[in-house]
Amino acid sequence: MANLNGFDASNVDPNVPFDPLPAGKYLCVITASEMKGTKAGNGEYLELELEVIDGPHKGRKLWDRLTLKHPNEKTVQIARGALSSICRAVGVMAPRDSVELHNLPVVVSVGLKKREDTQEMANTVKGYAKRESAAPARPAATANGSTPPWKR
Repeated sequence: MANLNGFDASNVDPNVPFDPLPAGKYLCVITASEMKGTKAGNGEYLELELEVIDGPHKGRKLWDRLTLKHPNEKTVQIARGALSSICRAVGVMAPRDSVELHNLPVVVSVGLKKREDTQEMANTVKGYAKRESAAPARPAATANGSTPPWKR
């Protein structure tokens, strides 16, 4: 058992479950990235956390995995092509570290697929493009009143 003394649910809003985003194009920024080992231990993938920065789904998160090291050459080729699309979209052609791709606007094409484990629908990233391919976003002020870098 855990002591929950002092917790009062009437003072905390309950979590609302998120349905997947509708398929479409979303203006996003990469907010986090990390290289991780594959489950089989025979490769590595770059996990990207993306955040929608405009529209009715602003603040929602998406994730993508780019398998950059793997025995299957086609898998690596697909991942490198996606990384090239991201680099071209954000204007960073030769990043030394994935952090150089963070907080720069990119249009993310999002689809839906059925999860194998739960049979529920989930989002999948279909591709990346330059910001110009989406409707222009209105600048939003930050807490200190300045325009965030992705809106300049």
